[in-house]
Amino acid sequence: MRILGIETSCDETAAAVVEDGKKLLSNVVASSVDLHTAFGGVVPEIAARSHLEVITPVIEEALKTAKTSWDAVDAIAVTQGPGLVGSLLIGVLTARTLAIAKNKPLYAINHVQAHPYAAFITESGDRSRIKDQRSTTIKASYIFPKQQPRFPMLALIVSGGHTQFVLFKKPLDYKLLGQTTDDAVGEAYDKVAKMLGLPYPGGPSVDKCAQKGNSTSVKLPKAKMDSPYDFSFSGLKTAVLRAAQAMSGHDYTFPSQKLPEALSKAQKADIAASFQDTAVKTLLDKLETAAQHFKPKSIVIAGGVAANQELRKQASERLSTSVIYPDIKLCTDNAAMVATLAYYQSLDSKPSDPYSLEVDPSLKM
Repeated sequence: MRILGIETSCDETAAAVVEDGKKLLSNVVASSVDLHTAFGGVVPEIAARSHLEVITPVIEEALKTAKTSWDAVDAIAVTQGPGLVGSLLIGVLTARTLAIAKNKPLYAINHVQAHPYAAFITESGDRSRIKDQRSTTIKASYIFPKQQPRFPMLALIVSGGHTQFVLFKKPLDYKLLGQTTDDAVGEAYDKVAKMLGLPYPGGPSVDKCAQKGNSTSVKLPKAKMDSPYDFSFSGLKTAVLRAAQAMSGHDYTFPSQKLPEALSKAQKADIAASFQDTAVKTLLDKLETAAQHFKPKSIVIAGGVAANQELRKQASERLSTSVIYPDIKLCTDNAAMVATLAYYQSLDSKPSDPYSLEVDPSLKM
């Protein structure tokens, strides 16, 4: 079964073709991240316009690369939410139109729920490619898991907008164990990067800066929550701000936007390393507790922050069960995970009505 996936929840316009929920035939991503860098975050209006400009060629490229005609497409899957309403509208309206015009079943996908399913992709076609933000097509090699995760599966979903623990008993039978009560861990990375004057997106920038720092140089708190599986990163973000102000020789009234010029490179590296170590330990403390309690057959860490090397390093040292990760290129937003989850939905659920499907920017699991 070949499914065309479409993803436009934020600033990536993506399309992919996945066969039988495990074989990646194409993965095309056109990112508008460069357009948002100057603003230190995603500008919704700019993202929506970018989707509108490139979504048709991205879909065409995905089909071409997969050597798949419309006759060979068995279904279409699209992200319904959560995400930016303008961005979601472009993807959903496009998918609805194609489903009607091509007479294909349409599956509405929860973006957050889809992230762990990127780890179910274990093989690729001979010509899988990825398209970068300059819309040039380049060959892309993938490192896939040796086998698909088994159920029950414990998933830690970590990205710029979401931090959640989910226990999947079966592909569509899951329980949300906990989530962030304020900032997602990826959002905290972005805000810390902005304090330190590091480029957007913050995850890779902080990770790179942290390599040159001492992770024990700044004492930072880990939030204590009533639920063992809930998170809070707002306090950590504030603690980083206060530490940065103090290291720069100022008090709490010193403006955060002036910190980049008041801190030395060594100080920035120490702050980045200390923040990252605390954030990673916060995630893994709870993941370790959940793994011991639920004893899952598989553990998956997915989402953009799953690409973080310090997280992967510490997870390998602390967890007795080997963690399964999607390929690095499938950690950030992509349509392959959308198509993969749709395969499992197609086995157990009816498709959506293409004439009435609406976006849901606040869609929950």
